[in-house]
Amino acid sequence: MMRSCLPTGSLFIIISFPNSLIYTKQMTQEIQESPDNIMTFKGEQLELPLDLFIPPDAFEIWLEEFEGPLDLLLHIIRKNNFDIVDIPIRNITEQYMAYIDHLEEERFELASEYLVMAAWLAEIKSRILLPLPETDNPDDEALDPRLELIRRLQIYAQYKEVAQLLSEHSQLYRETFPVSPATPDIKITPPPPTVELSQLVEAIQKILARADLRQKHKVESERISITDRMSQLINRLSPDRATSFRSLFNPEEGRYGITISFLSLLELTRNQTITLQQEAAYSEIMITLTA
Repeated sequence: MMRSCLPTGSLFIIISFPNSLIYTKQMTQEIQESPDNIMTFKGEQLELPLDLFIPPDAFEIWLEEFEGPLDLLLHIIRKNNFDIVDIPIRNITEQYMAYIDHLEEERFELASEYLVMAAWLAEIKSRILLPLPETDNPDDEALDPRLELIRRLQIYAQYKEVAQLLSEHSQLYRETFPVSPATPDIKITPPPPTVELSQLVEAIQKILARADLRQKHKVESERISITDRMSQLINRLSPDRATSFRSLFNPEEGRYGITISFLSLLELTRNQTITLQQEAAYSEIMITLTA
C-alpha cells in the first residue's frame, strides 16, 4: 500500500510509468501523510488511489533504460537545466546517489557500474572541498577536479546526439519505398534555328559569284516578274519535303534572274508562305512550303 512506501517526512521524486507511480527520495520535506489516503503537499491535499500498486522492480526497470552511468548523469544535468561546463557537483552527486540508493542489493550486476560513477562523484566532491595544493604550476585537474568528468560528458553527449540522428533517419526511411515512374515516350523536336538576313545575303552572294563565272556571253532572256517567279517557286516547294536554297537559283539566268528569285523568296518568307531552316551555322539553308 502507499502508506508503507511513503514514510512521514521523507524526501521523494515522482517518476512516471505507463501504469504506475514511483516515489523516490528527492524533493522537499513538505510532505505530510494523513491517516487515510489523503496526502498534504505544500499545503494542498492530494487524494491517492487506494489500489495504487508499485512493482518491486519498477525503479530497476527504469534505470535499465539508461545506457550507463554517463547517460544517467547527462539525464540529471539536462532535467535540471544545468550547464554542462559548470555543473554543480554537490547537487549532481546528491541526485545521482538518490537514484542509486533504490537499487536492491541482489541487483549488484546492475548497480556496479553506477556505483563506480558514484565513487568518482564523491571523490570530485571531496577534492573540491580540499584546499589547492601548494605548487607554483598546478595542473588543470588540480584546479578543477570536474574537468575530466565534463570532458567525458561532452563527448558522450555528442555521440548520443549523432546516434539519435541516425536512429531518426533509420525510422524515417524504414517505411519509405522509392518508386521510379515510367518515363513517357515523348519525342520532343527542337525548334529549328532562326536564319539571319546576313546569312541569306551571304548565300546569294555566293550564287551570284558562280553565275558570273559561268556567264560567258550575253544572252537576252525574257524578263520575268516577281509575281511569276513566286508562283514558280511555290510549285517547286512542298510542305513535306525540304528543298535546298541553292537549288532554287539558276546561274544561267544571270544576275537578273537570280535577283528576281531572291526577292521572290524574301516576299514568300515575309508573308509566311515558306519556312527557312538551318541546322547549324554555315550549313545548307532548307526551305519548305508552310502547311
